[in-house]
Amino acid sequence: MTQAATRRTPGTPCWTSLMVHSLAATQDFYHSLFGWEFTPGPQQLGAYVRAVQGGRPVAGLSELPPDRHLPVAWMTYLASDDADETAEMIRACGGTVAVGPLDAGEAGRMLIAADPEGAVFGVWQECTYAAAEPGAPGTPVWHELLTRDGTGVLKFYKMVFGYQAEPAAPEEAGCRTLRLDGRPVCAVQSVGDALPRDRGPYWMTHFAVDDVDETVRRVTALGGQVVRPPSRGASGHRATVRDPEGASFTVVRRAEG
Repeated sequence: MTQAATRRTPGTPCWTSLMVHSLAATQDFYHSLFGWEFTPGPQQLGAYVRAVQGGRPVAGLSELPPDRHLPVAWMTYLASDDADETAEMIRACGGTVAVGPLDAGEAGRMLIAADPEGAVFGVWQECTYAAAEPGAPGTPVWHELLTRDGTGVLKFYKMVFGYQAEPAAPEEAGCRTLRLDGRPVCAVQSVGDALPRDRGPYWMTHFAVDDVDETVRRVTALGGQVVRPPSRGASGHRATVRDPEGASFTVVRRAEG
């Protein structure tokens, strides 16, 4: 059956990727955790594979060169209709462009940037393709920027991507939901001193699961760690964990309705 391909609204999180020191071991971890299978990705990106769920791509994994001792972290990509134009906007609004824009084969055109507070993110001018069904277990369902104080950086993202920002639920103090055409697409969470001093602001990927408690048990059994134990809130049941290479992510079963 042919699956419909879609192009995402500019500013919408459209991809997530992870650069690791051991690609083979990381594939084993996420295959055991989420059931991901893997296919080769664009050769321009070096040792790179796409994680596939139900025959559709959900994430990218690549291997760091042996001499690069960088922190391992999931990176959110935001959609763009013109990566070169977005790169100019990022620079004009106080951000930096570290990589690109460059072509990534048939997948489109991409760049890697940092906002004025130092949080790294990607921009993807993608060709249309059939992505995994949103909300299916093992797929990204939400992205949040964690920063000490989101007040200043909100202006950057609003200027570059045209977001409308509004407070989230009352129990989520310091969280601003970012919307496009009235639709929530991601969030900025001010966490103050809860952000570890040995790292700067960063984007957090949330993956859907059927059972948060069971997923947390599997994470620890596979050599990962629990960062924040399971808790329930208005948006659902969630926990934050870390894979064996140290990349943090959130697993969530969203509230019904």
